[in-house]
Amino acid sequence: MTGWLDGWQVALTGLLLPPLLLVLAIVPAGFAARRWRGAAWLAAALALGVLALATPLASDRLFASLEPTAASSGPDKPRAIIILGGDVSHTGTIYEPGSLTLERLRAGAALHRATGLPILVTGGVLGPGEPPLATLMARSLREDFGVPVRWIEDRARDTRENAIFATAALSAEGIGEALLVTHGWHMGRALQAFSRQCFAADPRPLRPAPTHRWGIWSLAPRPDHLAESWFALREWAGRLVYAWRDGAPPASCRGI
Repeated sequence: MTGWLDGWQVALTGLLLPPLLLVLAIVPAGFAARRWRGAAWLAAALALGVLALATPLASDRLFASLEPTAASSGPDKPRAIIILGGDVSHTGTIYEPGSLTLERLRAGAALHRATGLPILVTGGVLGPGEPPLATLMARSLREDFGVPVRWIEDRARDTRENAIFATAALSAEGIGEALLVTHGWHMGRALQAFSRQCFAADPRPLRPAPTHRWGIWSLAPRPDHLAESWFALREWAGRLVYAWRDGAPPASCRGI
């Protein structure tokens, strides 16, 4: 049942967000154009919206808008490193951390070598038949980066549960401060999730959003930037869902 629901969630997320939502809206607008002249203008506007989302300028600005605007003071004495899982890659029955997860593992491994702090990896089962992402992350850190993992949190299915289960594991050992490793575009939602647990997370974002100047090439549509714009809009949708479902962090925990 869980796999079936997850499949519907993935499908609806793709259909209910631009650019696919704009493309789907163009179809009825095109049919209505025969009877209503305004529908033709609407279809043209929707098509221009798709082209706009495919520009480097739009995708870069969307990613930049996701990154925290204010730097967190972070914990005074972090005692652990938390690496959030991202995706899984598989060929047949061979499963490995995906490209996003590998980038986070590489950053976490470098942070471990620089600080000597122990690592917690967090990520549960993301799809039917898949192993927990955290176990794949721990294996990759050990075999590919030569870095040990102290805690493996393998139940979390999303960022909210990453925060809940990771903080529970660390709090059980008297640890209430940690360095948090994830991508810059994901850090805002992650910090909010950890703040709701009254846990002091010091952000260590990777791959910050690029900065582009206005120019002819920043307005040239490209398919890869269309996908990036969808990804950024999906992250904004996730933030809105979290804010609606979980509310703001407790007043006593804000600023932690």
